Amino acid sequence: MYFIARISFLWLLICANIINAQLTPNFYARSCPKLHNIVRTTMALAVAREPRMGASILRLFFHDCFVNGCDGSVLLEDTPAFKGEKNAYANQNSLKGFKLIDIIKKNVEAKCKNTVSCSDILALAARDGVVLLGGPRWTVPLGRRDARFASLNAANVNLPPPTANLATLISIFASKNLTARDMTALSGAHTIGMARCSSYRSHIYNEANNINAGFVAARMSTCPSVGGDDNLAPLDMNTPNQFDNSYFRNLMARQGLLHSDQELFNGGSQDAWVRLYAKSNYALAQDFTAAMIKMGNISPLTGFNGEIRRHCRFVN
Repeated sequence: MYFIARISFLWLLICANIINAQLTPNFYARSCPKLHNIVRTTMALAVAREPRMGASILRLFFHDCFVNGCDGSVLLEDTPAFKGEKNAYANQNSLKGFKLIDIIKKNVEAKCKNTVSCSDILALAARDGVVLLGGPRWTVPLGRRDARFASLNAANVNLPPPTANLATLISIFASKNLTARDMTALSGAHTIGMARCSSYRSHIYNEANNINAGFVAARMSTCPSVGGDDNLAPLDMNTPNQFDNSYFRNLMARQGLLHSDQELFNGGSQDAWVRLYAKSNYALAQDFTAAMIKMGNISPLTGFNGEIRRHCRFVN
């Protein structure tokens, strides 16, 4: 009886450890040893065709983690049971890269069937997109599982809008256990990628302070006061396809495209960090990678929670 009770206790302990498992870089070392190479190769082909795709996948990962954790929920299509996150205010008509994640998942499934989660694929692809555009590399902790639901309402509440002021940005990031320093470093992701006219129109037409007049004139030429909502402009007009610290130098020159960008350098608490990152690519790389790892650990599903989706857009 003692032996049976001890075995039961050990089994419960093992289960508890699995349920509360920590993410680890070697999670798929045995079950899918070619995973990293598959993701990297597929991303390299995609970014070579369209450099913007690196930024798109990075943004997709960010928007996944900020809504109920890094669980792949942003990838889900609407179902009769829930409205997905793709039509949230901050996502509507702007999130890209879903087809690329589908392709990576298909390639991974061909080698490792029903093994690797979509949320882990997205985390790896985001890292590789940054590296392919000249940015820093970091080790991605793995072992996430995929959510069985998504939430339009949570996406509308948790994602910072491009109109947010500094206090709002700090508050939203703090709710995810990310510091103001983490937030500023992560904003460095805006050194790559594009933004729609509708996201920055009010910033260039309605704000005379803290914005460069020449920059305003250049942006007005592609973003009329009425119409043209889908016209695109680079978040970093100097090196839009190169991950570097040019974004922070732009902020110091009052050339932040989004209102929320320029809020980071507006006589407030983050000015010193902006100056540091504008001066040092090394400092940016150190803080950005640390913040990415920290963000990737927001409420992951592990152990017996969630599932390994067969298709990233649909629950099993």
